Amino acid sequence: MTAVSAPAVAIKICGVTTPGAVDSAIRARADHVGFVFFPPSPRALTPREAATLGARAAGRIGRVGLFVDATDALIAEAVDAAGLDALQLHGEESPARAAELRARHGLPVWKAVPVASAADIDRAAAYLGAADLVLFDAKTPKGTLPGGMGLAFDWSLLSGWRNRAPWGLAGGLAPGNVAEAVRLTGAPLVDTSSGVETAPGVKDPALIAAFCATARG
Repeated sequence: MTAVSAPAVAIKICGVTTPGAVDSAIRARADHVGFVFFPPSPRALTPREAATLGARAAGRIGRVGLFVDATDALIAEAVDAAGLDALQLHGEESPARAAELRARHGLPVWKAVPVASAADIDRAAAYLGAADLVLFDAKTPKGTLPGGMGLAFDWSLLSGWRNRAPWGLAGGLAPGNVAEAVRLTGAPLVDTSSGVETAPGVKDPALIAAFCATARG
C-alpha cells in the first residue's frame, strides 16, 4: 500500500472511565474522549457516572457516546447526562436508525463498521448521507465484544474508500503502530481504547501522551 500524505489527524481516546483519564486525554491534546454505554464492556459507564466525566470534559474536549443497539431511552438519558457532542453506533444499527438518531438529537452520528474483507468496506457505503462519519474497526470473533479487543485489520482494504466521506480508523491502534497507520491510510481520525491501557478499562497517562504525540508526529 502506497503511503499517502494527510492533514493533521484528529484523535479519540475511547473508553475513558475516570476523571484522570479525561484529564490525560486533554493534556495530550486529544480531540475527543469516548464514553461507553454498553454494560458488557469493562469500560461501561452508567449515565450518572458519565455525567461527572462529561462535566469535567465540557468545553475542553469532545464527548462521544458509544452505543451498541441501544434503546431510545438509554441514548436520551446518556445524551442529557453527559452532554454528548456525538453518538457512535457500534452495533447492527441500520442507515435508517443512524439518520433517525441524528435527526432526533441534533448530533453528529458516527457509525462503526467492522472490517475483515473488502466486502465490509463496500457495506459502509450504505451509511453515506445517514451518518456523519464512518469508523472502520476490526471485526471481532463471533460472540465477543464488538470493539476494544486490540485487533487490527488489513489497512490496504481502505484504499478504495479514501475521500468518499468523512471517516476514521480504529482497531488495534497503539503508540507503536499509529504513526504507520496514519502514514499508510491517511486516516483523518484515529481512535484507540485498549492500546492505551495497562488492563481492560485502565487508561495509562503515559500511553495516552505517547499515542497522541506519535499520531501527530
